[in-house]
Formats: sequence, C-alpha cells, structure tokens
Amino acid sequence: MSTQKGNTSRTRPQKHKNRTAFKNSLHDTNHRTKMINSIQVSEVCVRCKDIIEWKIKYKKYKPLTQPKTCTKCGLKNVKKAYHVMCTECGRQLGVCTKCCQSKEVIVAEPPEKEQLKLDNELKALLQSLPERKRRTFLRYLDKKGKEKEEKIEEKSSKDTTAEDDRKDLLNKLNSLKMNDEDDEDFDDFIDSDENKDEEDDSDVS
Repeated sequence: MSTQKGNTSRTRPQKHKNRTAFKNSLHDTNHRTKMINSIQVSEVCVRCKDIIEWKIKYKKYKPLTQPKTCTKCGLKNVKKAYHVMCTECGRQLGVCTKCCQSKEVIVAEPPEKEQLKLDNELKALLQSLPERKRRTFLRYLDKKGKEKEEKIEEKSSKDTTAEDDRKDLLNKLNSLKMNDEDDEDFDDFIDSDENKDEEDDSDVS
C-alpha cells in the first residue's frame, strides 16, 4: 500500500497467506481448551453468537473465574463470559443477554444424553398407558403442536424451550398414569360390590 496521502487502495493481493486453516486444539489439548471448545453459545442473538464463536475458534475466549453481577437483577448469576445479563432476566425480558437488545434469541438445546433419557421415559410411560389414555395424550400432543405453530406465526418472544416442552409432556403422562391407577382402584371397588351382590342373591335363592 502506498504511503501517499489519500491513497488507500491496493491492487495486489496480500503477500502472506495461510496454507491451512487455524486450529485452536492443534498443539494445545489440555482440559481448559477442550472445555472452551465444548461451550454451547445460547441465550444471545445471532450477531453476538457469531462474535463469541469467533473468540472460541481463534483462541481469544477468556472464561469467567467467578460469577458476574447481572445488570438487571443485581445478583451474581452471570456464569458465561461476555454476557452482562443472567439467563432468567433475559428470558423474562425477551432480550439478548450480551447486547441487551430485543432480537431473536438462540435457545440452548438439552444435551444428547439428557434428551435420550427424556425420550426413553416418554416412550416407557406411553407404552404403560391403556388405549384410552394413550389417545388422550395424542390429542394433547396435537393441541400443543397447534399452539406452538400459532406462537411461531405471531412471533411470540415468550416461547418455551424443548426441555420445558418435554417436562410438560412428562407431567401430563404422569398425571394420566395416576388417573389410570385411580380408575383401576375404582374398578376393583365396583367388582367387589358386584361380587357381594351376587353372593346376596345366591343366599336369597
């Protein structure tokens, strides 16, 4: 580039170019680097997510040594670096926890192990239910799906996470199972009353 005043244009390409892409764990395989590489960036907008991921990729990320104070609630609940607001306040206000702007926020997905565990629990509970309760649960699933589609169309900021949805489904299944057990106890009571009536009829005859 010329040193002439006002001449900021350059026609030639840059002189030094990397032949291979930078890899932050090529010569550094300690526990801290592995932990930083496994960080799942969430509760932030797309732009802030790109910034934090760039820091992780090029080894510029500096994790917190102790929790920071939230700018909203004033409690030391901020456990992620470069975030200025805690997750709870960010969800309540529907804003990015880094730039504090009301943008579309990226929600964290549950870990694969936890997700598989919840899915297996759902399947086991669903198989243990009788046909009538199973149909009730399937109708409940359809209703939840329609509500979620309506929220997406309305672009509601107070949308539930996948983890919250699974917990809600587990609670619904457990309540159906409890109702089923109560129905079985009631059926036993009815059967015992019918047997007693039959015995009374036989005594009369």
